[in-house]
Amino acid sequence: MLDQRGRPRAPHQLSLALPVPARAARALVLTAVFVCAACGLVYELELVALASYLVGDSVTQASLVLSVMVFAMGCGSLLAKRLRNRPAAAFVAVESALALVGGLSVMTLYAVFAWYGQARFAMIGCAFAIGVLIGAEVPLLMTLVQRIRRQDAGGAVADLFAADYVGALVGGLAFSFLLLPYLGQLTGALATGAVNAVAGGATVLWLFRGDLSGRARGWLLTANVGVLALLACAAVGAGPFERAARHAVYGSRVRVAEQTGAEEIVLTGGTGASGVSSLRLYVDGDLAVCGADEAVYHQALVEPALTGPHARVLILGGGDGLALREVLRHQGVEAVTVVPDDDELARLGRTDPGLTALNGHAFDDPRVREVGGDAFDWLRRATSQSAERVSGAGAFGSAGADTGGGGVAGGVGANAGGGGARGDAGADTGGGGGAPDAGSPGRQRYDVIIADLPAPGASDSAKLYSQEFYGLTAHALAGGGRLAVHAGSSAHTLWTTDATLHTVSLRTTPYAMTGTRACGSSAGWNFLLAAPTSAPPHLALPNRPPPGQSLTAAGLRAAARQARRTRPARPLPPSTLLRPRITE
Repeated sequence: MLDQRGRPRAPHQLSLALPVPARAARALVLTAVFVCAACGLVYELELVALASYLVGDSVTQASLVLSVMVFAMGCGSLLAKRLRNRPAAAFVAVESALALVGGLSVMTLYAVFAWYGQARFAMIGCAFAIGVLIGAEVPLLMTLVQRIRRQDAGGAVADLFAADYVGALVGGLAFSFLLLPYLGQLTGALATGAVNAVAGGATVLWLFRGDLSGRARGWLLTANVGVLALLACAAVGAGPFERAARHAVYGSRVRVAEQTGAEEIVLTGGTGASGVSSLRLYVDGDLAVCGADEAVYHQALVEPALTGPHARVLILGGGDGLALREVLRHQGVEAVTVVPDDDELARLGRTDPGLTALNGHAFDDPRVREVGGDAFDWLRRATSQSAERVSGAGAFGSAGADTGGGGVAGGVGANAGGGGARGDAGADTGGGGGAPDAGSPGRQRYDVIIADLPAPGASDSAKLYSQEFYGLTAHALAGGGRLAVHAGSSAHTLWTTDATLHTVSLRTTPYAMTGTRACGSSAGWNFLLAAPTSAPPHLALPNRPPPGQSLTAAGLRAAARQARRTRPARPLPPSTLLRPRITE
């Protein structure tokens, strides 16, 4: 309907008796918009993070959650058109429902995952419900702002969206730097729901109380207080709930459960009469280590790489210390640098009684240097420091070149002529042959590099299987050195990794260990042995195997045949940072 000037006629408005001046009331409503936007983004990020953990593949889960939520927001905006005649009551009801659904979403999804095993459809349902409620907010808030003081629609929309977007910024930062590190996903979601109920529902309920009948105020206030009470009860029971859910997922012998960002590390067994064979290490719900058969995996990864020079060894990942244990059993190992992929896992590898018993207290060995930080970034610093030395003091020659007297050949190639350097491929780039400086990664190259990294199927670890990463790794490898890579469990992952290694001038020999694990699940471990040589490296075991070695030469040959049988008819393309084919 149009007014006398041809403009759309506004819906019938009641005269409002506001408890504060109109300017202050408008500021309070915009503050509610700010807080509600922050809470809404926290709900979205909570769902994305939890979906990545429960279902896996963070890129796919983020796309699914955000797409469903944005679609649902559009549906919510359309549904809110029917509620504009009673915007205050409708907004309080929407915020109470949003606080309840969003606050309990993490607990609900984790319960479904723990007791039913599959949370994908529950996740989609939560994303849709939260999206509908978030989408209903803006039309109702727009109506409330206009009821305080009429202004042109463009100005009102600008004010609302400014508060909304700034609130989303604060919510995103609070999730990453406050809620997740200090409260965790479960308690953080409950706290967000409580803030949502108070700031969104209670503020508008107080400000627009003159627009509501006494009965409506009573019902809405009861609902708002009831939501806060439910969230408080859930917060009190969060600890027992988490323990019960973990026992449902991992069994009744959970000893350690640590949350590091969006990643969960759980240790079960490993102590008491059953010994280390009962130890289980889970990372993000997936079995990473089974104490009864982990030696099969770690020996297959480490032993073939140590058949050549192995004085200096670099382990990328391996925070559990089990690959390190295998390396230290070999004579001739002078120094090992470990760059764990998870600091909390490395702490457990040093301190947990079950895990230290399994890894033989490997981190206590004086030859071991542990370096914190991301493996990709650490190798990148190593490369940049090497480049600085090339342009400055000329400590390194070009790839494969001879640097002349006193120095050491850089790149992947020959050793330097002249004195003062070790004569093997693991030369010390500092020119002295002393112990390595773990804080200065660019000072040395390594005879052996072991890549014991998270499974490449996860999107957030795809960069550790990229052409760029292997280029940095090849730069850190000494001439005549060897690189051992765990290449997942599928043929696609194995041969994509193989193709990627070839792009950085490394020749490869694949092998695959299959069978049934002592823990009951099937074992499928793919490996690649790579070297900067003209021919693929020879797959063999050291002439003097260390005590306790169960891997045999016959088993290794069978593993090589098994890998060859999975070779695709056409070579697969490599994986890069911009095109992470490893996750396809």
